[in-house]
Amino acid sequence: MIFRHRVKEFRTNHQWSQEALGAKVGVSRQTIISIESYRYNPSLELGMKLAHAFEVPIDTLFYFVFQSFDQEQD
Repeated sequence: MIFRHRVKEFRTNHQWSQEALGAKVGVSRQTIISIESYRYNPSLELGMKLAHAFEVPIDTLFYFVFQSFDQEQD
């Protein structure tokens, strides 16, 4: 199971900078960079704030990709 998101896609569609998005949800630009580059998984609270900022359900913004056991070993 792999955690994925569409934060960068939604941010660029809204034409928001990383700094602007961070300000909307109360985090730094560096936090947004880390989320977009998968170096940081946001807390549930931050995930909810991001979904609210984009006006989408949280499961539209964040999701899991499921792989079979055989795929994980490749």
